[in-house]
Amino acid sequence: MMVGDSAGLFDLSGQVAVVTGGSGVLGGAIASGLAAAGAEVCVLGRNMHRAEAAAQRIRDAGHEAFAISADVLDVAALEDARDKVLSRHGRLDILINAAGGHVDGAATGPDRDFFSMDRQALRDVMELNLMGTILPCQIFGQAMLGTRSVTDGPPAVIVNISSMSADRAVSRVAGYGSSKSAVDGFTRWLAVHCADELDGRIRVNAIAPGFFLAETNRALLTDKEGGLTARGLKIIERTPMKRFGNAEELITAVVWLCAPGSTFVNGTIIPVDGGFSAWSGV
Repeated sequence: MMVGDSAGLFDLSGQVAVVTGGSGVLGGAIASGLAAAGAEVCVLGRNMHRAEAAAQRIRDAGHEAFAISADVLDVAALEDARDKVLSRHGRLDILINAAGGHVDGAATGPDRDFFSMDRQALRDVMELNLMGTILPCQIFGQAMLGTRSVTDGPPAVIVNISSMSADRAVSRVAGYGSSKSAVDGFTRWLAVHCADELDGRIRVNAIAPGFFLAETNRALLTDKEGGLTARGLKIIERTPMKRFGNAEELITAVVWLCAPGSTFVNGTIIPVDGGFSAWSGV
């Protein structure tokens, strides 16, 4: 890569990417952004109808995408998805772990204190966010290694999705915040493992979105008329840019982490948060 070739620093042409949770608001935006940068994208989601609709939107924009149905906690389904990707392309270069979310019972509230939180819900949210990241890394990561050698161009790339609640205590969401903190720790561990023991053939990083409106939090942050709830207002007051993020504002950070311009970036957690993590509140 020539230093002056700035366009090439963000070029994903010829790359094959899998985006788990690619039918969701944030995952869908990321999938579209990878495709616009030149990658052929596999939109992976539990609901095939939604995954195919997301893939069709990418194709309608003139880019390459296809859909596969799989639950990120179902090893057999993930292995089948991996085999379909390899059968279609013979390689895998990028994995984005965008599947995840909040489980209602794993949070405190007016009628539930910490001591009465649903223990099964806590297990469920840890499974969804932590194991739902680890299992795809194992299954798709193995495919990445199997289709490239040490000298086979730049490393493959894994990007996990963390959260501001991983690094800052956010009220109520005990299970979600704890599970995303675990994702941070796993991201760093896997980055070191791949660099140290796998000849650097896979780079691993994460982004940490601030507050973006999605299916999982819309009812908590906005009312039926679209105005802010008390919680939503508090978040905006603590965000220096005084607004929620737009899903499309995650794209450039993810494309950069996947592209040739970031080949020495490994084990990082990149905040995309409107300044939330930078401000003390004073």
